Amino acid sequence: MTEFIPPGTRHVDLPSPFQTRRDGALHGARMAYETWGRLDADASNAVLILTGLSPDAHAAASADDPSPGWWEAMLGPGKPIDTDRWFVVCVNTLGSCKGSTGPASINPDTGEMYRLEFPPLSVEDCADAAAHVVRALGIDRLACVIGNSMGGMVSLAFLLRHPGLARNHINISGAARALPFSIAIRSLQREAIRLDPNWNGGHYDDATYPESGMRMARKLGVITYRSALEWDGRFGRVRLDSDRQDEDPFGLEFEVESYLEAHARRFVRRFDPNCYLYLSRAMDWFDIGDCLGERGGQNRDGTLDALASIRIEKALVIGVQTDILFPLQQQEEIATGLAQGGVDARFLPLESPQGHDAFLVDIARFGPAIRGFLDQLPTAAG
Repeated sequence: MTEFIPPGTRHVDLPSPFQTRRDGALHGARMAYETWGRLDADASNAVLILTGLSPDAHAAASADDPSPGWWEAMLGPGKPIDTDRWFVVCVNTLGSCKGSTGPASINPDTGEMYRLEFPPLSVEDCADAAAHVVRALGIDRLACVIGNSMGGMVSLAFLLRHPGLARNHINISGAARALPFSIAIRSLQREAIRLDPNWNGGHYDDATYPESGMRMARKLGVITYRSALEWDGRFGRVRLDSDRQDEDPFGLEFEVESYLEAHARRFVRRFDPNCYLYLSRAMDWFDIGDCLGERGGQNRDGTLDALASIRIEKALVIGVQTDILFPLQQQEEIATGLAQGGVDARFLPLESPQGHDAFLVDIARFGPAIRGFLDQLPTAAG
């Protein structure tokens, strides 16, 4: 599997060794990032974006890479995250295959890909690596951390483990801990990959690649990223025009099936299966209460206590009523916990029909909320 690294990507070396939370260590590791805008002389206008599981650092077009980014409509001059005002940094998460060190990277100790020799990865490790990037860029205190989906988890760990490194926070469709439904879905995704014979205990290559497992994993994910309301509105029960072949009586018949198949095929060769396994499991392991030494993912008081320990000024927590993967009560829990600690925290439930992925596509709803919050923030360090 060849790493897919956008042409505008830059890198920061992590400390060597970089100690991971579950007693592992990485040597010669690096983090990929991109930037937009100009950093003020006092470095007070910096905004950090932390991504979901699969995006790279290329959130928007830039001079180095003019191709559209995954959040193109949200980020840029005059856009909700206005790069005429803000210096924006987006990092590719540790453990990914889009430029940051992960299971698809070369292990300097062996000269071979890490594969399953990569140390166990946690959300907290991703947060620590992102914090190192911020400091390496000469930023002592971010104006805001923005995290969506898995990035919302990483943001909370970032804020708790690195107090004072950010003043404000926007959490979008995030969570303070993994819930059983989400764990169950991700468990099935990992099982689909591991049961593909071509996965071969993590030892595959481009010629013998676990494509079927990755397709199934991606389809499961896409089903949960959107809502039943949207699936019905977009596809209904419309059938494909072509007749089924006699030799494939259970093949694709409905347009929704064709959409999932095409979407999955576009994804499978652009993300490393082992990286997918590691990041997926990291999300399941996450409970911010563990950061305070609390054990047991059902300890809501521990989760709220940890959130209340975060020291920032303002927070906007956005959720979507149709999100089944990170349901709305998880964003309400984040806002409640932050407020208990004295943060000026606002919880904003949106009625978007597009489910968990709404922040990527429903810019008409998300854009004004994000712009309004950022417009209220001072850029002077003060």
